[in-house]
Amino acid sequence: MLPLVALLLRAPWGSLGKLLSEDEVRTALRLSLECATAATVISLALGVPLAWVLARAKLPGLAFIRAVVTLPLVLPPVVGGIALLLALGRSGVVGRYLDQWFGVTLPFTTAGVIVAETFVAMPFLVVTVEGALRSADRDLEEAAVTLGASRLTVFARVTLPSIVPSLLAGSILCWARALGEFGATITFAGNFPGTTRTMPLEIYTQFQQDPPAAEALSLVLLFVAVLVLALLRDRWLRGPAAS
Repeated sequence: MLPLVALLLRAPWGSLGKLLSEDEVRTALRLSLECATAATVISLALGVPLAWVLARAKLPGLAFIRAVVTLPLVLPPVVGGIALLLALGRSGVVGRYLDQWFGVTLPFTTAGVIVAETFVAMPFLVVTVEGALRSADRDLEEAAVTLGASRLTVFARVTLPSIVPSLLAGSILCWARALGEFGATITFAGNFPGTTRTMPLEIYTQFQQDPPAAEALSLVLLFVAVLVLALLRDRWLRGPAAS
């Protein structure tokens, strides 16, 4: 707790309001919130079906797929950013075709920020939802099938409602991880004001120019982290009985 206490004690609280009123800081905060939210929405669209496959499907090589999906959890973010450049850059394995065929360029754009954040944050959602699907009561699903419900209907009306707490927890974790992403973002999307400079990058930039300002802005992300812990407290900090 020492680093956190030091931040709370030494941060210039008085200048926080002035800093948050500056255009560059407000733009970075807005960009962070928008990109983190977009990354979470994409993660939900891709991650929930993927979690279902990992939890329920009987496919060869499923263990390998799970390992690949969870790799960003332990992969250094800078390495992830380099991998994204090699895959989706203008001369990348896939990026060259996106550029030539569709005129789409992802690196050093706001869309690139969302891609980088999705890459590092989605595994948090997948792991949480997969665990919930594995522990869900299958009897209700089988009963719905015997009554004539289709698999899609069973998933939408039985399975999904039963994992809502885990889905919310995974979404919050995913959003918080995306909000705090730095390494993959600066490597793949760069650090351009108003376009790719999110709050973590703004703090990094301020730290090079005005360390007290960076300390004050760090309080914003510290507040977000505390809020996330508060939202997840009943599910994790009080044990299974609370959920």
